[in-house]
Amino acid sequence: MPLPRDVAPMLATTGPLPADGDHWSYEVKWDGVRALVSVRAGQVTLRSRNGNDITGAYPELLGLGEALGSTSALLDGEVVAFDAAGRPDFGLLQSRMHVRSPAPSLVRSTPVTLLLFDVLQVDDQPLVDASYDERRAVLEALPLTGERWQVPPSFPGDGEAVLAATLAQGMEGVVAKRRDSRYTPGRRSDCWVKVKHVHRTSAVVVGWKPGDGGRAGRIGSLLLAVPEGDGWAFAGHVGTGFSDATLRLLGERLEPLRRDTPALDGVPREHARHAVWVEPVLVVECDYTEWTRDGRLRHPSYKGLRPDADPREVVRE
Repeated sequence: MPLPRDVAPMLATTGPLPADGDHWSYEVKWDGVRALVSVRAGQVTLRSRNGNDITGAYPELLGLGEALGSTSALLDGEVVAFDAAGRPDFGLLQSRMHVRSPAPSLVRSTPVTLLLFDVLQVDDQPLVDASYDERRAVLEALPLTGERWQVPPSFPGDGEAVLAATLAQGMEGVVAKRRDSRYTPGRRSDCWVKVKHVHRTSAVVVGWKPGDGGRAGRIGSLLLAVPEGDGWAFAGHVGTGFSDATLRLLGERLEPLRRDTPALDGVPREHARHAVWVEPVLVVECDYTEWTRDGRLRHPSYKGLRPDADPREVVRE
């Protein structure tokens, strides 16, 4: 049985810790790029959440094929860049996410690690209908400990303790996974629940406002939206969190996406004035304090691009 190529990863909902904690297991929420990893006859292929082949971007992960030897597997995980303190750093990962064939110097200066937390198939045995506990036992039995890949621990039962530990270590939060649940490819399931310390959401860029002063001639802020029905709902604008390199990158990505009219209605006049409109295809990640009553992000701060995300699958976290 060949390993499937058109599988999309299972997605989590956002919420509080489950009340029936004994039925759940808890994992650290890793701040990286989701990847489905196919290993067959020693050959490794990584695909992003939206199905793009990202294998060439992470050459240090190709040794996973040799580690598994003759075993074929379809694995689910996260590509992460760690900072000097050993914490996932999404900003650091940005320097790797947008380079299809990185130079050896970049790989050495900013190495990534593949954290594997689920398995969908091993050799001829599909596992999507197996329970989380059963899949976890199979995953932990595979030879998946290496310099650039590993299986991070899972903690059954005490979600409060795991959540407190991640807060103390400066992590983003935890993912609670129901122990008797199957793997549902491509679906956002309430059997996986993200519990975050930091409010973070994805949003779609629908335009940008020119800057002034030190940003004259460049992007001043991004105009954001989230899907609503068959269209888009305005979600506010973000003008902080940008480095000079980020502004250059965003300018390069947005320039070919220009359009004459906005892709949505309801943009307030103060934001629509002088706006440069773009096709709603670029997804960004922002931290924020709360959603306002009129559906806008309060005090958002730009964190990075999400090239692995489908704009129509963005949800209002």
